[in-house]
Amino acid sequence: MKVALFIPCYIDQFYPQVGIATLQLLEKLGCEVSFPLEQTCCGQPMANSGFASLSKGCDINFVKNFSGLDYIVAPSGSCVLHVKEHLKDEAHPEEAQKIRNNIYEFSEFLTDVLKVERINASFPYKVGIHNSCHGQRGLGLSSMTERMLPEFSKPEQLLAMVKGLQLSKPKRNDECCGFGGTFCVFEEAISVKMGKDRIAEHDENDVDYITGGDTSCLMHLEGILKRQGSKVKTIHIAEILNSSL
Repeated sequence: MKVALFIPCYIDQFYPQVGIATLQLLEKLGCEVSFPLEQTCCGQPMANSGFASLSKGCDINFVKNFSGLDYIVAPSGSCVLHVKEHLKDEAHPEEAQKIRNNIYEFSEFLTDVLKVERINASFPYKVGIHNSCHGQRGLGLSSMTERMLPEFSKPEQLLAMVKGLQLSKPKRNDECCGFGGTFCVFEEAISVKMGKDRIAEHDENDVDYITGGDTSCLMHLEGILKRQGSKVKTIHIAEILNSSL
């Protein structure tokens, strides 16, 4: 299976190990992975700030880099959702539509397309899971407490395959961490308070790590943890699934 890898800006600049882990795991699972070298931002920061019209150049470049591909995978639910809902190219509307249909968040691709039932990974730590809003409510990666439906979680399904991992969930399992893209800049006090509330619930479970599918949310939590002098670390789910003793 041929897969194109889309790596969001903040992963490329600050957390390259997440992109590397995603690539390595996809290859372990039998995928032939390509990485379009001229890819850039998907345009989400401009859209979040109310300037979606300024992301036209990002859209055109995205279509140029990822057109004609059957599967596009990214380790970021928020960027994937943005592409699915906002990607446009007036010169190539059919290609843009195909990309919107063929782009997948990392854990979604593993469970729904590759249908992974076994992962040879080991991570002997107590891990708390954070459900990011875009992935949960936008992409449907896990169930929501406000809807009376059977519980499910694609990330948890994958983490259950990891040897030695003890998974714990906070009491309010689907509450926002407060990052919210540019929200954490415009409303920093509220953002920080929301992040502290999330961390407090994970602290009650005495976790070693907090994981999730959006590095942006993990980055927000990581900053608060470091300022508190906490020993708890953050780690992307791709890093755990790619880990071994």
